[in-house]
Amino acid sequence: MFPDELRCWQEGLREQFPILVADPGQVYLDSAATAQKPQAVLDAVTGYLTSENANAGRGTYRWANRTTALIDQARSRVSAFLGDPSPSRSGVHFVSGTTEGLRTVARDWLVHELRDGDEIIVPFADHTANTMPWQEAVDLLARQGVRVTVREMPYDAAHDYDTRALPGLVTERTRFIAATHVHHVYGGDMNLARLRAAAGPEVIICVDAAQSAGHLPVDVAAMDADFVVFSGHKAMALPGTGVLWAANRRGARFTPGGWSGTPNTSGIVSLVAALDWLEAAGLERIARWTVALGARLTDGLRKLPAYEVLGCQRSLAADSQVQQRHGIVTLRHHAIGSNDLGFILAAEGFMVRSDGHCQAHQGEKTSSVRVSLHVYNTADEVDRLLDVLAALDD
Repeated sequence: MFPDELRCWQEGLREQFPILVADPGQVYLDSAATAQKPQAVLDAVTGYLTSENANAGRGTYRWANRTTALIDQARSRVSAFLGDPSPSRSGVHFVSGTTEGLRTVARDWLVHELRDGDEIIVPFADHTANTMPWQEAVDLLARQGVRVTVREMPYDAAHDYDTRALPGLVTERTRFIAATHVHHVYGGDMNLARLRAAAGPEVIICVDAAQSAGHLPVDVAAMDADFVVFSGHKAMALPGTGVLWAANRRGARFTPGGWSGTPNTSGIVSLVAALDWLEAAGLERIARWTVALGARLTDGLRKLPAYEVLGCQRSLAADSQVQQRHGIVTLRHHAIGSNDLGFILAAEGFMVRSDGHCQAHQGEKTSSVRVSLHVYNTADEVDRLLDVLAALDD
């Protein structure tokens, strides 16, 4: 499962994260909330702030011109990272993160595109950030006398989008579908190619890529998506920056509303450095590593009767041929509450997420513990976690 060449590669990468090197006794398992930052990202930000910090698009001196150029170059860098097939037509817009990006699509684009009697499909078992903006847009239109029907995305037993049932929901009035690339609770790839096939060629699809960008290759051409949004801080950049990519192929061209203020220049600098680092490390290998770690964890958990692993039950074994989780494993103990389990793990040096994970109303009704892994995590850390969990097994 872990070839020697992959282990050596991973060891070299882990050493580039100062926060982990400084405190090896702590095990960080909350990368779905925010990823740790490699030294290259920290150096890029420090270098920018100590050599050419200025406001973009608001000066004629060298530092200001250089910052303006950095922002323009960053847009091109993001397009390349996403495999954008038509960068001259599409648009890259910097936002504060995924939540603002999705709200911007809803506020500045969707409300102007929908007409009375139109329909949209929303995934109400995904993150609330990918459900509330669309409902808010529909409510705003309703106050203006425009009636839009919200249909709930169907899910199958494995918590994937039910692409067999979806065509029955798509009508000639379906204008928009919100979707997620990798699920933030179940860890599965939500099969966007099958979603597009089920939805048909004309429906606008907006993708929340918060849990995939920086964890595995994100190919907007293969997705055939119209909008892709992700957060910088989950892709090893600084907090407070994110990307809204618009294809501008279906519907009206996307243009952000309002006045464009000062961009988060240091955040954008960190994002470019993070994308460079991730591509140099190899996103396909990062995905192989995190999937393997997740499979090692689920394989151990399935042997412990006190635990329930959320999501597809046919993919728990390490040798499962069913699609395995992308580094996100969410679990419950049958007797110990999730918050208590989180405190127990924290006392043992394991940093996990214990709550409802901001899942919308079709999601889990009971809180759980989420373990989210990245390339800097090791097989030894997973084994140590399993030892602690096994000690709590009934």
